[in-house]
Amino acid sequence: MLFACLGASLLACVAAPVVTRTVGRAAGWVSALPLLVAATLAVTARVAAPGSAAEARVPWMPTLGVDLALRLDDLALLFALLVLVVGAAVLGYSARYLGRGRHTSFFVLMTAFATAMLLLVLADDLVVLFVAWEATTLCSFLLIARSGPAGREPAVRTLLVTAAGGLALLAAVALIVVRTGTTRISELLTDPVWTRDPAFATTVAVLLAVAAFTKSAQFPFHAWLPDSMVAITPVSAYLHAAAMVKAGVYLLLRFSPAVSDVPTWRLLLVTGGLVTAVIGAVAALRRHDLKELLAYSTMSQLGLLTALIGVGTPAALTAAVVHTVAHALFKSALFMLVGVVDHEAGTRDIRRLRTMRLSMPVTAVATGTAAASMAGVPLLLGFVSKESMFAAFLDTPGPAWVGATVTGVAVVTAVLTFAYSGRIVFGAFAGRTGRVVREAPVTLWAAPVLCALAGLVLGAAPFLLDPLAAGAASVAAGTPVDVHLVLWHGLTLALGMSVLVFVLGSTVVVTRRRVDRVLAPLRATVSGIAVVDGSRAGLVRLGAVVGGWTGTDAPRRHLAVPVVCVTAIALVGVLGGSPLRPVVGDPSLPLDWLLVALVAGGVLAAVRARTRIAAVVVVGVTGFATALWFFALGAVDVALTQLLVEILTVCVMVLLLRRLPVRFAAERVRRRLPAALLAIAAGTATTLGVWAFTGRREMSAASEYFLRQGEQTTGGANVVNTILVDFRAMDTLGELTVLGVAGVAVAALLHARRPVPVRSARLDDRSPLADPMDNTVFVRTVTRVVGPLIVLLSLLLLVRGHQEPGGGFIAALVGGAGFALLYLAAPSDPAARIRWPYLLLIGCGVVVGTGTGLLGYVDGSFLKPLHGEVFGMYLTTALVFDVGVYLAVVGVVLTAFNLLGRQHRVDGPGGAPAPDEVGAR
Repeated sequence: MLFACLGASLLACVAAPVVTRTVGRAAGWVSALPLLVAATLAVTARVAAPGSAAEARVPWMPTLGVDLALRLDDLALLFALLVLVVGAAVLGYSARYLGRGRHTSFFVLMTAFATAMLLLVLADDLVVLFVAWEATTLCSFLLIARSGPAGREPAVRTLLVTAAGGLALLAAVALIVVRTGTTRISELLTDPVWTRDPAFATTVAVLLAVAAFTKSAQFPFHAWLPDSMVAITPVSAYLHAAAMVKAGVYLLLRFSPAVSDVPTWRLLLVTGGLVTAVIGAVAALRRHDLKELLAYSTMSQLGLLTALIGVGTPAALTAAVVHTVAHALFKSALFMLVGVVDHEAGTRDIRRLRTMRLSMPVTAVATGTAAASMAGVPLLLGFVSKESMFAAFLDTPGPAWVGATVTGVAVVTAVLTFAYSGRIVFGAFAGRTGRVVREAPVTLWAAPVLCALAGLVLGAAPFLLDPLAAGAASVAAGTPVDVHLVLWHGLTLALGMSVLVFVLGSTVVVTRRRVDRVLAPLRATVSGIAVVDGSRAGLVRLGAVVGGWTGTDAPRRHLAVPVVCVTAIALVGVLGGSPLRPVVGDPSLPLDWLLVALVAGGVLAAVRARTRIAAVVVVGVTGFATALWFFALGAVDVALTQLLVEILTVCVMVLLLRRLPVRFAAERVRRRLPAALLAIAAGTATTLGVWAFTGRREMSAASEYFLRQGEQTTGGANVVNTILVDFRAMDTLGELTVLGVAGVAVAALLHARRPVPVRSARLDDRSPLADPMDNTVFVRTVTRVVGPLIVLLSLLLLVRGHQEPGGGFIAALVGGAGFALLYLAAPSDPAARIRWPYLLLIGCGVVVGTGTGLLGYVDGSFLKPLHGEVFGMYLTTALVFDVGVYLAVVGVVLTAFNLLGRQHRVDGPGGAPAPDEVGAR
């Protein structure tokens, strides 16, 4: 049932492109239906499991103990209903608010956000929760960014702040998993480590608080919320009223049972929440843009919620739960109603609205109702939550002065809330002259009216929320909580504070013009946006400085940092390490020393080389000698890879040699000395490392497992290939992706910037080398015979790689060598180009590799190979994965040959080719 609930929401996202293409903006109504179905399924699942939580899970990463685990208790149900029902209302509202057109990206991102939020509140696994958390961050960034040029910077600032909170959450997740030994949220919350290890509990509490503060716009991470108001009204109504900002509240409530007794947790939440509440309320009173006013009011209300969770008593958590519902209803209604006013009047600026007469009775009544609920007027749910809030703050644990101070700040915030609620109503509808603005169509105001009406119904009959509020508060408190919500509690101190708020708030509303004059000069000395931008600029400058150390085409500067680090590690290991183990057996053979001498000779020759062609030759000597060494050691796959990489590297380097000077520039000894010292240090460190690690231990347990159990487990006899495509397929997929990105980057770079022109050969016309057709006769003749054989050999190595030396990477390198031969045999650059879609090949390779990983879910987890016999042949999906590797590598090789070998002519006078470039190859 829970997966069906999540699937219904996901269906809305997947179907959004087709629906918008079919019905245009009316896709809002269609997309709302799956969310309502998901809400119904959630309620059904909860009713079907009375007294316990509904659970469902499927394996995801079984070797790590991570499952796609879902759990629906009353707290999850409360937030799931807010996400789904309010989301459906906003989508229905969008169907009329948006202009005519498809708006595909909007509906895809909104439904994706709803799915991510639903997964977040249903997740019973920390890893799943973190993935959903980051997905909401990404969706929010994209929804703000799609607002046009004005949305770019706010989107980036929002991403930076919320992504920083994501890093804090990731750190908390890592600490929790390591300390408790489980990723299941329902299990780790009851682990005794929270009370047994105060340092651990405090550290995790701080990390969780930071993550929640960034998501719920709490001081000092609050600036992104008003900044994000550049997004269209439906986005603000959903993300910044009912969904995204509630993610932080949900996180705090979910982990409250484990960390509520941590003093630092209480201090952070109560202090940060109340500071945010006051700052947001004062800022709201200074705003003339109704949407911006609502943004600051959202900050303020979330601050009160955060402070309530910090108080941590059952009464405070109950008040937080009730106020969460009230806030979602009145704030989403107000955002949408302000959008109605903006849609019809063309502005939401109070100063301009005063010059208009808004003849919009339904919108006015609904706005007044929702604003009254926010102000805490009786008969509305906001009044019930405010009374509960005051009573909870009065009972704040600790000395009496703490409770009095907290309650006093809450009362001041409530007064300011009443004042800016009145500012919304009178600011929008106080105009009596000027242009008349008529009521909007019913399809535009229906959704916000329903949200406002829900606040009225639940306020008049708050007992309807008793079961859900009691269950959610019990989950947050970790103990059963008895809840009886009523509109009238008698003559209590909380009621007296409500009356005081009503009187003082009404006074501020009546004298609002004087209040405006008092608040207008107030300016914050530090802007939150300026802090974010300053931090961002500082990080960019730091990155430029650090990148400048290695971001150069001078090898000595590029290699200096890693060489120094490796040398330092080697020195620390030698001087301060433990004694070395004795050598086991004979770690070397006479052939090894012969190959060492060959490699050393190649290195010395490369150092002494004065021309680039000589350097290519002698560097190739070291590479081929290394390949021979691998063959001698029995590492056939590694040796083949080394050999083929050397061949293709030489081919690519030859393409580059045509564009570079023949000789190296002469350098003074003083400039070469630092490079020589670095090289000696690196060689010494490497030699010490080889000496310290070679032959000093028996075969590792992992090696024994791969050799003894690998074939039985994977069906493959080639241990190297089975490690790459079976046991460590995730690493290979990552390397495959990096390879593909590198190929795309090379293509983009060479398309964006022309390489240095090819040097002219300047041959005597009588020379046989002058005519490319005559010059390539032998190679072309050989290619006709050898070319098809190379292709067949490449395919053979691909197919047999699971049993014999070969595999996708080696096969692709052999195929690449074949393409190199075709290139060398061509008489001209245009004829040499192999006109295959190399970027498409790279993309197909990555897609095939990822798709093969998804097939693994058939048997339990991502990238798990599937085995079986087909027509008497033993087959495995690892072969398909190797096909993906093959395609990507071939695509990268073709990218290099097609783009590096392409002729870039330098035009002479009048646009004609320069004389020295005509006929150059």
